[in-house]
Amino acid sequence: MGISLYPAGFRCDLTVSEAVSRFGALDSDTLEKTKGPFKLAGRIMALRDFGKACFIHFKDRTGRIQAYVRKDKVGEDKYKIFKLMDLGDFIGVKGSFFRTKTGELTLLADDVSLLSKSMRPLPEKWHGLSDVETRYRQRYLDLIANDEVKDLFVFRSRIIQSIREFFIKRDFLEVETPMMQPIPGGATARPFKTFHNALGMHLYLRVAPELYLKRLVIGGLERVFEINRNFRNEGVSVKHNPEFTMLEFYMAYATFEDLMELTQELFNQVVKEVLGKNKIEYQNQTIDFTPPWPRMAMYDALTGTAGLPNEALKDIHAASTFARSKDIVLSKEDNLGKILTKIFDQLVEPKLVKPTFIYGYPIDISPLSRRNDQHPHLADRFELFIGGKEIANAFNELNDPVDQRERFMAQVSLREAGDEEAQYMDEDYLDAMEYGLPPTAGEGIGIDRVVMLLTDSPSIRDVIFFPHMRTK
Repeated sequence: MGISLYPAGFRCDLTVSEAVSRFGALDSDTLEKTKGPFKLAGRIMALRDFGKACFIHFKDRTGRIQAYVRKDKVGEDKYKIFKLMDLGDFIGVKGSFFRTKTGELTLLADDVSLLSKSMRPLPEKWHGLSDVETRYRQRYLDLIANDEVKDLFVFRSRIIQSIREFFIKRDFLEVETPMMQPIPGGATARPFKTFHNALGMHLYLRVAPELYLKRLVIGGLERVFEINRNFRNEGVSVKHNPEFTMLEFYMAYATFEDLMELTQELFNQVVKEVLGKNKIEYQNQTIDFTPPWPRMAMYDALTGTAGLPNEALKDIHAASTFARSKDIVLSKEDNLGKILTKIFDQLVEPKLVKPTFIYGYPIDISPLSRRNDQHPHLADRFELFIGGKEIANAFNELNDPVDQRERFMAQVSLREAGDEEAQYMDEDYLDAMEYGLPPTAGEGIGIDRVVMLLTDSPSIRDVIFFPHMRTK
């Protein structure tokens, strides 16, 4: 028929939500007196054909509304084109508002235009998309079919915006650091490796921005934060995605105790701003964010909650025997700190439902943390657990370059022994440290897990637009 299936542009007068806000409360008589016409656009989601007239529902980014298209109103030629439109097509409608006999606000069409043709039918007769694998693989269909999914991702954006505003108000500077790094550092994780042709060198996708952010603190930017993408070549599960979003921030002249207070403030602001309350329901458990949150030493949690004998805190053989008795898988290169951490992860972490700070981690699993003055075998470090998941990790930053070199050397030894997650020697970072890093505390918070908590989502894949999956 010579009709363009993909014309350029369409200027709307109103979004659906603006139309509902403006006309939704008006009675029929008042609606008849409103000045029109108005132009709206969206995707056709439902269609009821009565021959010479049709009711359709279409939706835009803000909502869904009904339109009434009559042959005698739009004309025979336009109506013939309209009758060829399908569910899923994008349509432009120009007309005035009225109420149907059932009281529904409806746009009476003076004109209709095809804006984009859908070549494929909407999923499951447009009533919803329930197959989980299809939802993850084809998120665009998920967003079309399930309005609550779109709402979840709008919610995610608001959480990130609230976090950003929190730090900016406290004189933190938002920065960006490299995603491709010559040496992966800042976390014990297996990296992804790539090659830069022009430079003729291998690069790694960052596992964390930590060492670059601390370079900025050395350079005089005393309060910095980055909402960053990290990449770790590890397993995929309901809690892990190889590519994920983190908030990382550093604060000069602060301690990890200061960051505990700051973290409480952050979560209370975000939860109140986004949800309007202090309590949430997560997987049939009530979580109250009202401060103060409990604080517990890691070793006390191991002996109290996990039932680890006291002697196993210092004896690798006793710790290994206990771990294996609980069916915890160990590797031959695991040191005592790593064994204790695996015991904690399996037997304590799932029980930490309400917000809880765990502090006093072994120094041999904290290669970038400052040693505790009273207990040199422990780090000035805490992790925050909520809903049985680790949400944040923070510590007083190690700022002694001699101690840092020794820690890097210990990590290199672990790597040479077969630990692919151990860190590399970073001479450039050591050079930077020798110019002086002020006493600083830093923290990382998993954005995806925060969104999981606040949206009651059981899997990290539910809160990431395009989670990684095996190729079909």
